[in-house]
Amino acid sequence: MRLTDLLVRRPVVAIVINLVILIAGLQALRSVNVRQYPKLESATISVRTVYVGADAELVRGFITTPLERAIAAADGIDFIESQSLQGLSTINARLKLNFPAASALADISARVNQVRADLPPEAEVPSITLEPSDAQVAAMYLSFGSDILEDNQVTDYLIRVVQPRLSAIEGVQRAEVLGARTFALRAWLKPDRMAALNVSPSAVRDALAANNYLSAVGTTKGQLVQVNLTASTDLRTVEEFQKLVIRAEDGAFVRLEDVADVVLGAETYDQDVRFSGKPETFMGIWVLPNANSLDVIAKVRDELAIIEKGLPTGMRAAIAFDSTDYIENAIDEVTRTLTETVLIVALIIFLFLGSIRTVLVPLVAIQLQSHSPDRAREPSHCRAAPGNPRHRAERHPRTAERFRFAPPEGRAALAQSVRAAQRGQTLRRRDAVARRRADRARRGGAEDPASRFAHRLHR
Repeated sequence: MRLTDLLVRRPVVAIVINLVILIAGLQALRSVNVRQYPKLESATISVRTVYVGADAELVRGFITTPLERAIAAADGIDFIESQSLQGLSTINARLKLNFPAASALADISARVNQVRADLPPEAEVPSITLEPSDAQVAAMYLSFGSDILEDNQVTDYLIRVVQPRLSAIEGVQRAEVLGARTFALRAWLKPDRMAALNVSPSAVRDALAANNYLSAVGTTKGQLVQVNLTASTDLRTVEEFQKLVIRAEDGAFVRLEDVADVVLGAETYDQDVRFSGKPETFMGIWVLPNANSLDVIAKVRDELAIIEKGLPTGMRAAIAFDSTDYIENAIDEVTRTLTETVLIVALIIFLFLGSIRTVLVPLVAIQLQSHSPDRAREPSHCRAAPGNPRHRAERHPRTAERFRFAPPEGRAALAQSVRAAQRGQTLRRRDAVARRRADRARRGGAEDPASRFAHRLHR
């Protein structure tokens, strides 16, 4: 017996099974991750090395090339991309699909440390980071700007206040400031003044390194007291940097303000971020791979609404990009399509059958019903011929249903009963015709041959 036959004969079983499927679907709806793109076990390992003052050709020859040779020997690498810029070397190693990222990161780190001694001493220690395959684009980008505050002031507020609060939200992998203008003291050297005063750039650098540092003095102890000693050996204000002595000769001093313009600016000016034509500072929100993007971004929106209330005067915040809009639209489209499909199927069944009760049965059991009836699955040579008793039985729905579910040894008796019922039905029909003709003959005063035949047949 097929499963569909059991469900037709036992509608309660179909309802129970569909309720189990419905409950399982509701549970999965709350636990399954919702993402814009499928999760892939693929990652990219980035190696960034800063070489201040070196041009792109020098960076490529002394930084990028040795590191590329060492990284290429690691296992699990699909391909390598490198970029050499002014003072910066970037190498991206894309791993093979489903290759363990942790083992690849350990292997590449060991190989970078092997060639660390071959790099120039002025180069910084290479930084190695692991980025998932879907970490190229954040789940949300926030825009912050101000017509009153400077860019470095906006960046400082984001780093101190906004970034820690958004990073602490459950499900957020990281909140990164993009296009940041971090506070830094800039000394824009004047070549003409330096040539006139016989001051070289290296002399300025040595003076800054010798006079601007932090010193740990220690403590002093007595019999009943202990004092922690501090020494103000670093420079804190712009005026202090301007008065810094670069060169002294015969009682004459050359200060930093004599050969440079000292201002409180930004650490780098290589990036210029704009939103709708206005200078802005972006913050990208990355979601953990095992987190639900819809829930996490909803929490970020709630937290952003609270942050907006405490922003400094003149500072604005906006959502520049939100990937969950696409996810929500896709879910809405699927829900609307399923709803329209169920309504259309119910309408068609009601129009053809004309019964609401009949409509409810396929709607409840629509998940488990087959797309074709049992007779459609039978080969053409197995169907009954027009002269076969089975064919006559199949012409009537109830008899056909009994014939289908009857065991093989009982089908012969069922066919014989069908033939007897049809023979009796034929005799009754003929008897009724004969009585009608006899009535017409008595009313007309004559008896035709057909009436006499009917009377004899009746007797």
